[in-house]
Amino acid sequence: MFGNHLSIHLIALAALAPATLAPLRRKPGRDGLFWGGLALALMATFAVATGPALATGHWRTSFSSALWASTAMSLLLYGLLCRVESAAWKLSPLLMPYLVALGMLATLWAGAEGPPLDERAPPFWTMLHIAIALVTYALLTLAAIAALAGFLQERALKRKRPTHLTRRLPAAAEADGMAHALLVSTEVVLGAGLATGSALLYLEKHRLLILDHKTLLSWLAFLAIGGILLARRWWGVRGRAAARWMLLAYLLLTLAFLGVKFVTDILL
Repeated sequence: MFGNHLSIHLIALAALAPATLAPLRRKPGRDGLFWGGLALALMATFAVATGPALATGHWRTSFSSALWASTAMSLLLYGLLCRVESAAWKLSPLLMPYLVALGMLATLWAGAEGPPLDERAPPFWTMLHIAIALVTYALLTLAAIAALAGFLQERALKRKRPTHLTRRLPAAAEADGMAHALLVSTEVVLGAGLATGSALLYLEKHRLLILDHKTLLSWLAFLAIGGILLARRWWGVRGRAAARWMLLAYLLLTLAFLGVKFVTDILL
């Protein structure tokens, strides 16, 4: 099977290297090398994520496929972000090693099969819900990376000791602005995902809500993100305090999206 060939996963993993190494150059920039590395990484991860579905005609629900699909969507949205935000390319030193780590996990569990999709719901609703979930997780990934960049910059400024890493990251204000915009987008898309999830559940089981681990963690993430946005608007909470809460929201959504799948597909 396409998805179980270890060589395919290793090639996709190797394709992440140029985009990971590009920011480490002496004079990095949003130039041809940056865009070329990003395009190569996107094409490779997209191929390994969608290849099994194209070969079999059915979407793979395995833990490995979820990781590759998340990586590909993160790269796609990151590329779009870099087109509209001049400082976004400076997030690469934090984002790319994280995506490499996801790719390594996906390669490690390449042979693990996931359960088949429930066919009681129309395929359109199922694929729409999957697409929204991927976009949500990718947006929050970028928001968390931007928040982490802002946190590192703020800490370096307070200590008056910039590091080799912080010199390559966007300024604290730029990172905070990107994190906020991405967080707003995440909240909107996550709300749509919860709505389509309820619709899908109704089509499959004639129920609007089941408080399983995935649903509960997703709602907690939605409430946490909403709380962060309200705290910023009403009390001006931002910087390190906002970054900590944002990383908590990211942890909740990671547990909902990938953690539950790891437990059900790998451990059980």
